[in-house]
Amino acid sequence: MIRFENVHKSFGKHEVLKGIDAEVDKGQVMCLIGASGSGKSTMLRCVNGLEDYQSGRISIDGETVDAHSSSIHAIRTRVAMVFQRFNLFPHMTALQNVMEGPIHVLGENRDEVRARAEEHLRRVGLAEKMDFYPTALSGGQQQRVAIARALAMRPDAILLDEPTSALDPEMVGEVLSVLRDLAQERMTMLIVTHEIQFAREVADGVIFLDQGRIAEHGSAEAVLSKPTHPRTQDFLRRVTHPV
Repeated sequence: MIRFENVHKSFGKHEVLKGIDAEVDKGQVMCLIGASGSGKSTMLRCVNGLEDYQSGRISIDGETVDAHSSSIHAIRTRVAMVFQRFNLFPHMTALQNVMEGPIHVLGENRDEVRARAEEHLRRVGLAEKMDFYPTALSGGQQQRVAIARALAMRPDAILLDEPTSALDPEMVGEVLSVLRDLAQERMTMLIVTHEIQFAREVADGVIFLDQGRIAEHGSAEAVLSKPTHPRTQDFLRRVTHPV
């Protein structure tokens, strides 16, 4: 469904992605892991045109992703994004945040959108928090609202950029629980994460990025339990058994 073909991306003279080739199939959960600065978030953001890339090709079901094309708006409705910092509208309640996209981007009926938004908030365990503003919600609750907001757009895939990195440790579990449920429902997801155990449990595939290149790519079992590349081995040793 999502395909990278020899993708290169630079910021000025600094090349961040150096010939990325990868695929994410429909219904697959793919986790991107690697050290800070390895290109994980940039790779994710290129998928829906939040970052442009200089050469190669990224496609969604065969349609080229071009940040400068009018088609990018349609692609963004099909591929939703969940950010590290939630990005909720502070002047809107949880319910209003979830309803905003379907009404104003997709032009859907308000009553139908409200019913769907309420269902998604119940789905992420926030039935009692629909009328709360973001400032009255914990970080974990805000991130669950952000996931419900993404689901309300009825996307074909969801991109998640380190969805637990801004959370206190005790709040991480509630967000990962929602993502586990989505994985079981075979929602296509491309997830940048540092939660190795989570990746081990839910990912169909894992991509290890090292300095802008894919050093290792395979099943979660192969990459996380039996890595063959020295850099992957060293990285996993460091994050699993930090000094």
